[in-house]
Amino acid sequence: MKIGVITDTHENVGQIKKAVEFLNSSSVDMVLHAGDIISPIMTDHLNKLNVRMLGVFGNNDGEKNLWRRRLSEFPNGAEIRERYAEVEAAGAKFLVIHEPYLLDSLVAGGKYDFIIYGHTHVTDLRLDGRTVVLNPGETCGLMSGKSVAAVINLDAKTVVVTDLDSGREVARLNYAK
Repeated sequence: MKIGVITDTHENVGQIKKAVEFLNSSSVDMVLHAGDIISPIMTDHLNKLNVRMLGVFGNNDGEKNLWRRRLSEFPNGAEIRERYAEVEAAGAKFLVIHEPYLLDSLVAGGKYDFIIYGHTHVTDLRLDGRTVVLNPGETCGLMSGKSVAAVINLDAKTVVVTDLDSGREVARLNYAK
């Protein structure tokens, strides 16, 4: 099973389209979005995903009722939650948050196999105890100049962050659970 991860898309339509194309071509089974999509009109592009999307609101996301209504129209299903989303996939427990303020405590709690976050616009990929911590970095590419998306392969036990413009690997983690 493969899980696609994006965050901080910030209304950059061109990079959102690249992310959708990348995730669809990577044959992911689900997409997790760690917040800051911004305008609900971005659903016009995210709804091209071939799979279900689950996301959380970021600190810049507004018009929450419109977001929920538009996401309910996704052909493959989509949902956005307030501050966090918990999901299980192939026996792994995921927590998706936007802001990492409680990240150390959440990791120390040991409840999750994966904690995914955004907000910082900086790639963070590491194994901390038994938990894979992942912030792919920004998909928008506006602050760092690097637009990225990640794929978690639960079967191969790998996480790969890829630059959407060059197709090059930015970070890789092989983990054993």
